Amino acid sequence: MAKTLSSDIVVIGGGLAGIVTALEALRAGKSVTLADRDTPERIGGLARWAFGGMALVGTPLQARMKIADTPEIALQDWLSFAELSEDDEWPLQWARYYVEHSRTEVYDWLRNEGIKFLPAVNWVERGRFGDGNRLPRYHVVWGTARELVSCLMAALHRENTAGRLTLLHGHRITALDHQAGRVCGALAINEADGEEVTLAAPAVVMATGGINGSHEECRANWPADRPMPTQMLNGAHPYADGRMHHWVADHLKGQITHAGEMWNYAAGFAHPYPHFPGHGLSTIPCKSALWLNHRGERIGPEPLVTGFDTHWLCQRVAEQEKPWTWHLLNWRIAAKEFAISGAEHNARIRDKQFPQFVKELLLGNHNLVRQMQHESRDFLVADSLAELAGKMNALTCSHDVSPATLQATADAFDANFTNGTSLHNDAQIRMIQHAREWKPDRLRTCKPAPLQKSGAGPYIAIRMQLITRKSLGGLQTDLQSRILNAGGSPVPGLYCVGEAAGFGGGGANGKRSLEGTFLPGCILTARAAVRAIVAGG
Repeated sequence: MAKTLSSDIVVIGGGLAGIVTALEALRAGKSVTLADRDTPERIGGLARWAFGGMALVGTPLQARMKIADTPEIALQDWLSFAELSEDDEWPLQWARYYVEHSRTEVYDWLRNEGIKFLPAVNWVERGRFGDGNRLPRYHVVWGTARELVSCLMAALHRENTAGRLTLLHGHRITALDHQAGRVCGALAINEADGEEVTLAAPAVVMATGGINGSHEECRANWPADRPMPTQMLNGAHPYADGRMHHWVADHLKGQITHAGEMWNYAAGFAHPYPHFPGHGLSTIPCKSALWLNHRGERIGPEPLVTGFDTHWLCQRVAEQEKPWTWHLLNWRIAAKEFAISGAEHNARIRDKQFPQFVKELLLGNHNLVRQMQHESRDFLVADSLAELAGKMNALTCSHDVSPATLQATADAFDANFTNGTSLHNDAQIRMIQHAREWKPDRLRTCKPAPLQKSGAGPYIAIRMQLITRKSLGGLQTDLQSRILNAGGSPVPGLYCVGEAAGFGGGGANGKRSLEGTFLPGCILTARAAVRAIVAGG
C-alpha cells in the first residue's frame, strides 16, 4: 500500500520558484511538502548554476548610477520587445505586474534576505533599433544565483519549526490527485527504490520548470516559420521536459500557451565535463569577435553582435547552412571580453572575491581563456590564421575553411583601421563604440583595433552552436498564479509558478525577454501563489 504524506501545500519542484513558494508558505504558518526529482546537492535546479542577473526597475542601485527608470518606461520597453498581442490578457497583466513590483517584491525582499548585488547595473538587450532596454536594468547577484539558492535554502531550514517542512529528494511526480474537479494532492515515485508515495494537500503548486530540457519537446513546439538547426546543445535542466504540463492539459484542461517561444542562446559550446548528455555552456559572446559561418566568412550584411537582440541572433545562427558558427578573435579580445554564463565559470563573483574580481576586470581573465584552451575541444588557439584554419577543419572533419578565406575575412575587417579611427565604417565597430559609452560595458569591451594587431595574439576560433535554455511559454495562470482551464476559470487547488507558468500568465515575456526577467519572475509568481493560498483563493 502506497505511503501517504499530508500537508497544507505540496510544491512540485525544488528550483528557485519552488524554494520561494515553500519558504513563504512556512512563514505564513502552513505545512509544506516539497518534492524534487534531483539529488540533495543539486537542489535549486537551473538557478543553482545560473549567473544571477536580474532585470529590476527603479532600484536604489539604478538611482545611484543616475538611471531614471520607472515602471512606465520599463513596460514600454517590455512590450516593444515582447510583441504580445491584445488577446494576451494574462501575459500582459503579468508584464505590468512585474515592472510595477520588481523593486519591492524582488529587490527589497532579497536585500532583506541578506542578498547583495554588484555595485553596477549592466545594459543588455538594447535592441537592434533601440527597441529593447532603453536604460540599464541588469542587476547581478553578488555570489551568483548559487548564493541566492544557498541563502534561501538556509532561510527555509530556519523556518522549519515543528517539522512543518517535508523535503523529498529523488521523487518524480507522475500524476495529480483530484476529486470532483479539485486537485487534492500528487502521486510520486521514489526513484531510488520505486516506492509510490501519495502527497495529500488541499493546494498543489507546480514549479516543474519549462520544456527546453527535452529537445524532443523543444523541436515539437518550434515555430514553423522560424529556422531550426539540425543540432543543438542543452543548457536547460534535463528534468524540465514538459511532462506535467501535458498531464495538466490532458486531465484538467489547463492551457499551455506560447510553447513555441523560447529564450535560447546563439553561442554555446559543449561542456568539457558534461553533467548530462548534450550538456552545453553558454558563452557571453565577445563583442569584438568576428562572427563567421562554417566557411570562415563573416555573417552579414548586419554583423552579429551580442547585447542587442538575442532572439534575432538565434534566428540568424539557426538559418546558417551548418549547425555551427565560428567566433574569430585574438587573445587580447578573449582576455578582456570572453566569459561563460553561469556560476561554474565565474568563480570570483560566485565566491565573492572582490579584489580578485576587480583585478581580472582590469587586467583580463587570462585564467579562464587558458582553462578553455586546455579543456574545450571547441576552443582553438594558433599563432597564424593559416594554422587556425587547419585546426578548424580538423575539428569539423571537413575542408570548409580555406586559409585564404579566413585571411581575407580578417584583412577586410582590419582595413577599417588603415587610415586611423576617423575613417571607421563598420557596423560592428559602431555598435562596440556605442556599448563602450556605458562605463560597465567599457570595462568589459576592448577599444576597437585590428584583429591582426601586433602583440594581440595568438588567434582564437571558438566553434559555437545554438543552445537551449528557458521556455518563455507555459501553463496559463492569473495574477494569483492559479492555473486556468479552457473556459478561463481557475482549476481549484492548483497553482503554477516560475518557468512552468511562462514566468507568469503562460508567457509574460512574449517573443523576447529584456534579459534577467527569469529569476525575478520565479520569485514574483511564487509569492503571488502563496498569498492566494493563504487567502483561500
